[in-house]
Amino acid sequence: MTSIFKPEGRITRRMYLVMFIIFYFINILCLMIIWDSFHSQSWAVFYAALVVLVASICILLVQAIKRLHDIGLDWKYSLYLLIPPPLNFIGFIWLAAKKGQDGENEYGPDPRKTDVI
Repeated sequence: MTSIFKPEGRITRRMYLVMFIIFYFINILCLMIIWDSFHSQSWAVFYAALVVLVASICILLVQAIKRLHDIGLDWKYSLYLLIPPPLNFIGFIWLAAKKGQDGENEYGPDPRKTDVI
């Protein structure tokens, strides 16, 4: 299994969907914690949740880059996913639904042959 922190290679729709559900849930949880800690003025919790939010967004973008590689597109298209919700959610769902290229492409071998999940 490849590292979730490296934007190299390709991942399957299934692996992307698992990672998307986990980290999008973490994003929502962090946003709720940030909102609550802002109103209660718990600044340590606020900044800790903000760091976790930024880290989970970065991991989601890395997974989106890998998914774009599987489709055969360049990483630059992942910048569209930085548009605020709900528009970026549509992009993430499109990445989960779009079938990848069969066989090897310029970004690596077909992940369906080596995917664990």
